[in-house]
Parts: sequence; C-alpha cells; structure tokens
Amino acid sequence: MDDKIIVTNRGALVKKYGSGGFAEIGKALGALMASDEKRGIKSRVLYLDNKATMKKLGGKAVVNSADPRENKAAIDAVFKSIKPDYLMILGAPDVVPHQDLNNPALSPPEDDDARAWGDLPYACDAPYSRDPALFVGPTRVLGRLPDLVSASKPTYLIALLKAVAKSRSRSAEDYKRYFGLSAAVWKGSTGLSLSNTFGAADKLLLAPPSGPKYGKGQLRARSHFINCHGGSASPEFQGQKGSSFSVSLTTQATRGEIVEGTIAAVECCYGAELYDAATLEIDMPICQSYLGQGAYGYFGSTTIAYGPKDDNGAADLICQYFLINILDGASIGRAALLARQQFVERTAQMDPLDLKTLAQFCLLGDPSVHPVLKPDATTVPKGVATEEVERFSRAERRAKLSLKGAFLQRTKPTASKRVTPGKLSPTTKAALSNIAKQAGLGAKQEFKAFAVKRKVQSGSQISKTAATPSRYYVTIGEPKKKAPQRIKRGVAVVAKESKGRIVGYRIYYQR
Repeated sequence: MDDKIIVTNRGALVKKYGSGGFAEIGKALGALMASDEKRGIKSRVLYLDNKATMKKLGGKAVVNSADPRENKAAIDAVFKSIKPDYLMILGAPDVVPHQDLNNPALSPPEDDDARAWGDLPYACDAPYSRDPALFVGPTRVLGRLPDLVSASKPTYLIALLKAVAKSRSRSAEDYKRYFGLSAAVWKGSTGLSLSNTFGAADKLLLAPPSGPKYGKGQLRARSHFINCHGGSASPEFQGQKGSSFSVSLTTQATRGEIVEGTIAAVECCYGAELYDAATLEIDMPICQSYLGQGAYGYFGSTTIAYGPKDDNGAADLICQYFLINILDGASIGRAALLARQQFVERTAQMDPLDLKTLAQFCLLGDPSVHPVLKPDATTVPKGVATEEVERFSRAERRAKLSLKGAFLQRTKPTASKRVTPGKLSPTTKAALSNIAKQAGLGAKQEFKAFAVKRKVQSGSQISKTAATPSRYYVTIGEPKKKAPQRIKRGVAVVAKESKGRIVGYRIYYQR
C-alpha cells in the first residue's frame, strides 16, 4: 500500500533540465522516499505521461503537459486506483499545470483575472470543469512542491527535495512566536486574525512604517501571517496607510531570514503566483524564496484576493483556518484540506467572491510534513508497529474528510452563474446605490446579478423554503485615489437579495 504518491511529468522535466538534470532529480526523489520510509510513510513516484503506468491505473497518459483537462483526468485516475493518503504534485505549472477555473468575480479592469488558477480541482472527486461551484466539496490531501518556471538547471528543485527529506516535527511552542505583517489600513482585520490564531495580536507590524527589512530576528519566527497588497509577477508586497503606499516585504529582504520549518499563510493578491522570473529577469516569487530557505509550507493566492477592512472574511478566514490546523498538529496537506472544508462549511452560501477565494488559494510544500508534534493520547499496544497505528488513524481521518467533502458538494448553495437582473425595484436600486457609496464607489455603480443554486439532499429534512437568498449582486470598482500601477486597489461589494429586498451586504478590499 502506498501512503504518498508523487506525481509529475517526465517529459516536461527532461525538456527543462535534460536527461542529466532529470537523473539528478531522480536521485533526490529516491532520498526523499527513503526518508519517508523512516517516518513510516511509503512513497512512490508516478509519471503522468507514462502510458504503461497510467494504463495500469485505469487512466490515460498525459499527452499535452500544459492541458489542465488531461492532467485532472490523470490525477483522478491515480486517486481512484491507489487512494493515497497524500498526493504531492512535483513541479511548477510548466510541468503540471494549475487548473483553469473561471473567475466568477471577473470585472475588468479592477478584477481582470479571467481564470482563478489553482489546484483545488485536483483535491476534489468531481471531474474536470471550469465552474468553481462544482468543487466546493474537496476530499483529498494534496500539495505542490514547485520548481522554478522556465528553469534550465534543477538546483532549486533538488534543494527543496533535500529540505523535505530532512524535515522534522517540533513542539507547538516553537510555532507560538509569529511574524504578523499588515497593511496599516487593515490593522483591525489582521489583528482579529492574529488573535483568533495565536490568542494575541501584540506583535503585529504595520506597513507603513514597517518594511521591507526587519531586524531583531522578526522574520525568523516559524509562523507567518501576512496581509498586504501584492501584484502580478512582482517580487514585493506593499503596505498602505490612507492613500500612501510603501514596500512592506521583498524577495531580497527574505534572503537569509527564513528559518527551516517556517509555515506561512499569506493573503496578498498573487502571493502564491508562480511567475516566470527567469524570462522576466526579476527576483523569484516571495513564496519560492520561502520554500528555498527551508519553509515547510506556504499557503497563498495565485490571483487577486479579497478581505474586509476591519473584520474577517474571504482570504482572512481560509488563511486563519490553515494556520490553526497546523498548530493543532495536522500535516500541512490535511491543514489545507481542512481549511477549505471549514471555509465552505462556515459560509452560508458560496457567493462569487467566496468561490474565487476557495479556487485560488494553493498549498506549496510536501503535504505529508507535520510541522507541529502533538503528543498522542493513544497508547500503542505491544507488538504493534507505530506506523501501523498511524496508518490506521490516517485512514479514519481520511474517511471522515471524504464524507464531509461529499456532504458539502451535495448541499452547499452556490452562486457562480450570472443572470439578467431584470427591472430592479426602487427599494433594491436605492439599497445598492447606498451600499456602493458607503464603499467609496459611485452611486451609479453597475451591479452584476448571480443566481443562487440551492442544493438539498434527497430525503433531507431541510425545508425548501428555508432562508436562502435568491440572488447575489456584485460590483467591483476603484476609489478615485489611484494606487501604484502594479497594485490592485479595487473595492468589491457583495449584496444578497431575498424576496425582492437586499437583506445583507459585505465590502471587500483587494489584497
């Protein structure tokens, strides 16, 4: 029985690194599997483009390595045949692509992400689709260990594999000290996130004035929570105070400062975008700087992310859940799956921004790594191997997670489909106008309407007249004061309608 499957594309790796580089990667993978064996985890590497291998698994080999549909079908075949406890995607999107989910919040120029790129569908049983509403029930423990896009030498990837092979669990005490960084305008939101996660927010740093360099070993804390602005293909995050922006963290500033074992939850727009630094001739992404220095896990967004100013929602919540589960002793892969499930479960209906949030947050790192060691209250009987007990416990956890994911997929109301709003009542028009003005947008801001698809289990006791909004209205605009060109500063309004009246709304800011 294989506990962990590592999937990658042999042809894509050989194309990038040549046969010699591929052989070096193979040696590093062998060392990782040997290390896994010592931890009681049986690992195996599968090449998604290998015809014989995929045929044995009842699937088809990937022919076009860049095709999300082919890769989704191949990874589904792996899960269906082997049912691994962990699956690790090895390689950046030019080896195994992200999935190309539609962005239901698409609203150019403020939100111009045509796709909410990510690995969410790989973590779900549902077959390939671009509709994010079909992936609200994740069931699989999965992560990605990425190499550098367009790299020609495997040095970086081999270093990551060696770091994972040497990984070890530490006490919860080692993760209590945190590095908390926020754009000053989001002090209230980030402070609440830190309090929820660590029990206090007294060490929160605000940008400006903080950044991009940090003294006193602040970046050397093993738990990181960052809530700043980010830009596409940018090796820096930005802070904000009023209409003033400042650089809060850069790839260069992290060099030599991230310690082995670090775990990071990052809300910033594009905070986990694996851009082509080699071709652009710029610094590697901050997320890959973290991993390159021995960070065990990095949870972030590939595209524009959202959250409120003074309370919590969207990106705030999914990042909190990830770190809380890590601190509770989960592997980073299970922490990511739990965070996704908790985000869906605790959201009444998945509106367009919720769906984008779920789709775009990715786990970078080996999903089998356990950063925090929790004492086990269960006594292992004499004559029974510890790994057998752990394998049984994992099986119980995976069964529970599978049931939860299936339940969420069957029952969670979603709003991913735009509809023609028709003629709005004067009351609805006035309410939407007032909310737009409150958000700092024009009173004549145009809203898009989304129908709510309500799901009720067969034989469910839930009343079909239960309080579920009939539709959501969404608008995204930009305040008059402009941000630097590389920074998105859109404001999103999500209003829900029931029985012809607006019954609630949320105001989100692009991170």
